[in-house]
Amino acid sequence: MISEPDAVEEETVVSETSLDTRHAAKMAKKKAARDRMMAAKSKEKGLIIVHTGAGKGKSSSAFGMIMRCVAHGFPCAVVQFIKGAWDNGERRLLTGHFGELCQFHAMGKGFTWETQDRARDIAAVRAAWEKAMQLIADQALRMVVLDEINIALRYEYLEIGEVLEFLKNSKPPMTHVVLTGRNAKQELIDAADLVTEMTLVKHPFRSGIKAQPGVEF
Repeated sequence: MISEPDAVEEETVVSETSLDTRHAAKMAKKKAARDRMMAAKSKEKGLIIVHTGAGKGKSSSAFGMIMRCVAHGFPCAVVQFIKGAWDNGERRLLTGHFGELCQFHAMGKGFTWETQDRARDIAAVRAAWEKAMQLIADQALRMVVLDEINIALRYEYLEIGEVLEFLKNSKPPMTHVVLTGRNAKQELIDAADLVTEMTLVKHPFRSGIKAQPGVEF
């Protein structure tokens, strides 16, 4: 006769075994469905990628993609439409250690509220876009990041129609282009292959904490 404690222990073991069996069957079914889905995804193409939204991480995510390209040995490039002389960690890393793989062009004149010179801002954006077109057209480059171009488009320092026309007709088929900045134009969102919106939930700036190296730049 099995004692009550032994019976409880045996029931627990059977219950755990049953749970593990059901879990394994569920995961096997899930894997089979996943494998079928992945088998149907065989195409490759150069993507138009948009990072927008009020939350932090738009440029950071784009630079993460650039570092992946560098890790794979893919030539790539960055054009910064707003930041110029401002020192930042990404620029230091890429120009100091990976300059042979990643071109870095910081062509902005600073944030618009700092420059307070619309004509100068437009000229800087125009020069940055000319450089961007040159880089995107270079089929040797796997990825080109247009950092904070959405801000230039928002203020209409650059025409959205011109940007979309170039991306549609002049971007090489296998080149990825990443466009960052909040308030992305709806036309750009519609034309993109991948769009991510960063949502602001909490930010230390609202608590009086300034931007800090290693976090914001």
